[in-house]
Amino acid sequence: MDSEAMKYGMLGEDDSTTEEKLSKFCGEVGWEYLKGPFENQSLFFVDPELRLEEVGLAISEDRKQQVNRWLQSGDLVKIESLHAQQWEGTDQLFEALVVSPFVLCRPIS
Repeated sequence: MDSEAMKYGMLGEDDSTTEEKLSKFCGEVGWEYLKGPFENQSLFFVDPELRLEEVGLAISEDRKQQVNRWLQSGDLVKIESLHAQQWEGTDQLFEALVVSPFVLCRPIS
C-alpha cells in the first residue's frame, strides 16, 4: 500500500482549535474521580479567574514560562493532602479538565 494513501491523525480530527478540543474533555466530577490523579501527584487546582481550557492549552503547547508564572503566583497549585482530606467523603463537585498526564480542577461553588 502506498504510504501517501494512508491517512494518519487523531480519531475524530476536525477543524476545531486545540482549545475547543480541550473543552470537550472538561466536565463536572466528584472527588472519587480525582483521587487517582491526586495519588499520582498529577492533580492541579486552577484559580477561578483563569479558564481551565486556557491553562490546559498552555500545558499542551508546553508554554513553560506561562505555566511557571501561574505556579509562582498561586493561580495554579498542586493539590496536597490537606485539600484531599477536606474533600474526602463529601459531595463536593469539581470542574475538571484532563490534559494528560495532568488533571486540572477547581471546586464548584
